[in-house]
Amino acid sequence: MRIGFFTDTYFPQVSGVATSIKTLKEQLESQGHEVYIFTTTDPEAEDFEKDIVRMPSVPFVSFTDRRIVVRGIWFAYQIAKELDLEIIHTHTEFGAGFLGKMVANRLRIPVVHTYHTMYEDYLHYIANGKVVRPTHVKHFIKMFVNHSTGVVCPSQRVVDTLKRYEVDVPMKIIPTGIEVGRFIRPDITSVETEALREKLGIQNGELMILSLSRISYEKNIHVIVEQFPEVLMSFPNARLVIVGKGPYRDELEELVEQLGVQKYVQFTGEVPHEDVACYYHAADYFVSASTSETQGLTYAEAIASGTQCVVEGNDYLNQLIDHETLGATFEQDEDFSDTLIHYIQQQIKMDPAIQAKKMIEISAERFGSEIFTFYQELIHYYGENHDEERLPKRTVRKMRVRIASLKNSEDK
Repeated sequence: MRIGFFTDTYFPQVSGVATSIKTLKEQLESQGHEVYIFTTTDPEAEDFEKDIVRMPSVPFVSFTDRRIVVRGIWFAYQIAKELDLEIIHTHTEFGAGFLGKMVANRLRIPVVHTYHTMYEDYLHYIANGKVVRPTHVKHFIKMFVNHSTGVVCPSQRVVDTLKRYEVDVPMKIIPTGIEVGRFIRPDITSVETEALREKLGIQNGELMILSLSRISYEKNIHVIVEQFPEVLMSFPNARLVIVGKGPYRDELEELVEQLGVQKYVQFTGEVPHEDVACYYHAADYFVSASTSETQGLTYAEAIASGTQCVVEGNDYLNQLIDHETLGATFEQDEDFSDTLIHYIQQQIKMDPAIQAKKMIEISAERFGSEIFTFYQELIHYYGENHDEERLPKRTVRKMRVRIASLKNSEDK
């Protein structure tokens, strides 16, 4: 099958969405399919990248480390037509997402969408939440997703949200898988993990508590920092290591100073992708209080690395961490410190058999297989139900005129 991914986020930008897309691309290609990525330009990108088409872009409002496609529709359409794509998979609701829909409509092929981001959790970034309201998100997402053939939902939370938005296209829950081999890593020795802990200033007998994510407000890392003094009262040998970069780091560092726990908390910044597994292996526990996750790749990575998780739960995470040997979840922000303290006190060991079973559930292989099956279902569904008259004639005409006008403007 020939598949086109349209996304505003891809490497060298580092994010859970980029990782998910790369994982899916590799899995589909391992099954013999052809996958082409249509995405943004990036000053850090290589000059030539196989099967990647980059289109002019600009930094996204309020997220200057992210980009959005601003033109190149005719260019993308011509390439997609030449590649004879059979299905388009959009991974954004903005520039490249709209572009993908227009190309799919012009080629008369199905378009599947993955809803990666819970936008209501990010409204504070746009004029402190005073301009864009939840009701605006609802209407925008309803319009965008309902013009897809189907939608991939990484978790039940996404399904519930889209139903609340009155989305009525076929949905399927397919959690994003991970390359478990990249994290099981029997080649990472105790010598290496001890060397990393020493580099971080963590002594023998001290507990390494790991937070690994983008450092942004919605990740709720401040909840962990605020309650860390309580953890220290029970475990004065605990050390919090915060890995990642993002716009909220300065505020977190100020909070650490205000609490007087500089000796017990450190920020590493972003670490190379190939070194992440070693951090998981070196840690005693992985923690998170994020409430904005739709797929939680870092949680799965921690479990694959053999590191137990203490995290704020939701429908997806409660299913992922469904046995005490894998970790514990808590319901409210204020429950973090008590849950972590209690879990450490229990001294529960990871059960290899339960971990191995979980690895099958979260594997990239299963992820790729389920996505391809959904593609087949949607192609059949599209063939049975597609009729240009299903879209308002005015909308179809606008799409055709838009592509034609953009061709003329790009030729100039």
